[in-house]
Amino acid sequence: MARPDPSRIAAVLAGVWAGVLIAVAFIGTPAGFALVPRDLAGRLASFMLSREAYLSIAMSVVLFVVVRGQARDAARAGQGSVMSANVLLVLGALFCTVFGYFGVASAMDAAREGRGPLSFGALHGLSVACFGLKGLLVLALAWRLTARR
Repeated sequence: MARPDPSRIAAVLAGVWAGVLIAVAFIGTPAGFALVPRDLAGRLASFMLSREAYLSIAMSVVLFVVVRGQARDAARAGQGSVMSANVLLVLGALFCTVFGYFGVASAMDAAREGRGPLSFGALHGLSVACFGLKGLLVLALAWRLTARR
């Protein structure tokens, strides 16, 4: 039996990750706010986003290993840098997850109680921007990984 191609596995994982982000943003979260009271919908969205954040960290780690290996091989062959565009896309998505969920979202609880320098709305906007940027980075990664060679 042939050994699975890491490039194909990475392309599938990036596509699945992008699909999860799209589903959370355009199906899960809006459905919660459309069907249940606002406070419950917020808790539901928070639950989905917490699961998505941990999934994003796992995907980042796995994809980093693969794309870093590809970049290292290309650099050895004199065809690129170890800091390839794909490596930067994975690291950017990881940064958006850590900053947007573990940094900003945790400060939102304090802002909801009136503590902290920024309002809940400002922090929510920043969190949404991080999530949106992460989605674009992951879509770009999936696009690049599925490109014909």
